[in-house]
Amino acid sequence: MADEEQNNREENEQVEETAEETVSAPEEGPVAPAAESEEPAAEEPAAEKPVAEEPAAESVAEEAVAEEAPAGEAESAEEVETEADAPAEAPQEVRRKRKRLPRAQRHRHSKPKRERPAERKAITRVPKPEHPRGRRQERRGVVISSGMDKTIVVRVDAVKAHPKYLKVVRRSTKFHAHDEQNQAKVGDVVRIVETRPLSKTKNWRLAEIVEVAK
Repeated sequence: MADEEQNNREENEQVEETAEETVSAPEEGPVAPAAESEEPAAEEPAAEKPVAEEPAAESVAEEAVAEEAPAGEAESAEEVETEADAPAEAPQEVRRKRKRLPRAQRHRHSKPKRERPAERKAITRVPKPEHPRGRRQERRGVVISSGMDKTIVVRVDAVKAHPKYLKVVRRSTKFHAHDEQNQAKVGDVVRIVETRPLSKTKNWRLAEIVEVAK
């Protein structure tokens, strides 16, 4: 009996020691995390401060929106009404394109009629101004051909000194002249006058026969 009581006491002491160790272990363990957890706890309020300020700004914005809301709501209500009316009117405004009508059947715009005077004014002709005729060029030459009808070919000789070498140079030019009566013959010395173009090559006419050919 004494042995059993001693065994029971030893078991109770062991149980009590294990209980004390289990109780003491959690007390020591959480101490370090508690210290670590206290630091974030101190930092969290600082981070939460701007969060507390944001609702204030949001509240100010909401108040401003609330003040402007009546005017905006009135405008939005008018827009909704106009949009609601627009679809109802749109089908009425749609018109079909008319077919292209011929010119005789098209609508003609009325032109304002002009008042005609009772008496017509007489037509007055202004006299044509007389301009002095410019000096016409004249040439004197020898007839070298009269075979064409009412046309003669006159050769005009020109004698000039060369401007640099001062040598006398003889040159001749042929002119087609109009002879209405075919008077001139080959070898005659005639005087021709410049006139309007009578053909592609004729813009001279016979003025007089100076010397008849011998």
